[in-house]
Amino acid sequence: MIVIKSDREIVFMREAGRIVAQTLDELGKRIDPGVTTGELNEFADDFIRRAGGTPAFLNYRGFPASICASVNDEVVHGIPGLRRLENGDIISIDVGAFYHGYCGDSARTFPVGSVSAEAERLLAVTKKSLELGIEQAVSGNRIGDIGAAVQSYVEENGFNVVREFVGHGVGQKMHEAPQVPNFGRPGHGPRLEPGMTLAIEPMVNAGGCEVSIMPNKWTVVTKDHSLSAHFEHSLVVTGGQPEILTRL
Repeated sequence: MIVIKSDREIVFMREAGRIVAQTLDELGKRIDPGVTTGELNEFADDFIRRAGGTPAFLNYRGFPASICASVNDEVVHGIPGLRRLENGDIISIDVGAFYHGYCGDSARTFPVGSVSAEAERLLAVTKKSLELGIEQAVSGNRIGDIGAAVQSYVEENGFNVVREFVGHGVGQKMHEAPQVPNFGRPGHGPRLEPGMTLAIEPMVNAGGCEVSIMPNKWTVVTKDHSLSAHFEHSLVVTGGQPEILTRL
């Protein structure tokens, strides 16, 4: 069931989104060659709590960290640890936080030092595809309009969207109905209404769309080991343009 949020609930979601956006901003300042993903996780956990939130990912279905940190061919759900970032890497960081029982969820992919031209283009295309998907999140449109906008732009630029993992509703739970695929047909799927809150999150591979899951049962990697990027925002559908809840 798709839950329509009240104005009061949106107030809490704005604050959760603000905490997530600030966390990602601060993490971006700390991404450099030599930094470990575990150090980024420790910083994010402390920052979220000091801001009045609770890390949404920690212990979610057994996940052992407060952020997802996915490097290079890792698509999503990378577990932070001892891995030290190197010049030329790209790192996707996904952050979730609860505030007064409501969740904000957002992700960005950052370059580490100087990256390849292909990596720069992958990040730019993925970020733009998210913006195009968000433009379709207006009352009266359908979920398929979002996915179609993302997919067409990504494929026009020679990349591929991941099929096995998709965006979702967000609110009192981190994952709510409806699913929000990064592919689809215009005019198909649930109709969007004011008060619906969605997390749109293109996951884009430089190579094929196929993925596999590492032995840790969490980290998703591209099957051909091509680079992957991930950008995400939580938003609320309004009577006009969508309000992005995870942008400062």
